[in-house]
Amino acid sequence: MAVRFGYTILYVPDVPATASFYEAAFGLKRRFVHESSLYAEMETGETALAFASETMAELNGFAVRANRRSDLAAGFEIALVCSAPHEAYEKAVSAGASPVKPPEEKPWGQVVGYVRDLNGCLVELCSATPA
Repeated sequence: MAVRFGYTILYVPDVPATASFYEAAFGLKRRFVHESSLYAEMETGETALAFASETMAELNGFAVRANRRSDLAAGFEIALVCSAPHEAYEKAVSAGASPVKPPEEKPWGQVVGYVRDLNGCLVELCSATPA
């Protein structure tokens, strides 16, 4: 049995607003949006970043902890590798992301910064890990 990592799906209160935010803040493009507006995928390479409505979780028969800016960030992050983390950080904050930690160089040579999206999810903006 072959297994591969296909999607990371964030359950959000408003799928179209979240997709629009990720376009404005991070420059991602929509790959697929269901006509119901309950599900969307962003073009992020081989593994898709997707958004599903919190209502969809209920329709699938389970509950999720809601991600909200007013709450502590959940125990995961979305890491977006970029060529200019400082510029990406400023663009994200200008588009409405909440600043968490400005980009800084780590001891291993990677530049890493953090913001939270409109739903409170933690997003890492980083350079590629040096080889």
